[in-house]
Amino acid sequence: MSRIAQVIVLAAHADEVMEPLTLPDAARSWRGHFTPLDLFVGGWVIEFNRVGPRAGLLEHLASLPWPHPEQVQVLIHDEEDDCFGLWMIHDGDLIEIPLPRTQRYHDQAAPDEEFAPSPGYLWRTDTGAEVPAHLAPERQDLRPAW
Repeated sequence: MSRIAQVIVLAAHADEVMEPLTLPDAARSWRGHFTPLDLFVGGWVIEFNRVGPRAGLLEHLASLPWPHPEQVQVLIHDEEDDCFGLWMIHDGDLIEIPLPRTQRYHDQAAPDEEFAPSPGYLWRTDTGAEVPAHLAPERQDLRPAW
């Protein structure tokens, strides 16, 4: 599966925490590095060209020593999403925050571990677009896609 995704991290006063993530590191489960954004609040962006190289990203971000974890926001946009999804730290984990008038739909889960889990597709529900019959909210692959 070849899907391009963009991830933006917004976190005030987190330059020191994010600095190591702006450098390549082969020891991480995910591949690539963040680029700082020129924002008033701290912001960084990374783009992934495939599903596999991003495995473990959210778990890694959640484990970092954020100065204000309650202010960390992670925005993720897969190429087939209608809009960015929002993840925030709750009880030590980065979880997706449901957005009004959106729904995440899923293909059938992969048949085995050979295939990376899919995060599904975040679609606006107020556009009138018809959801393909093979997609459903309850078909989520329980393995973490990020």
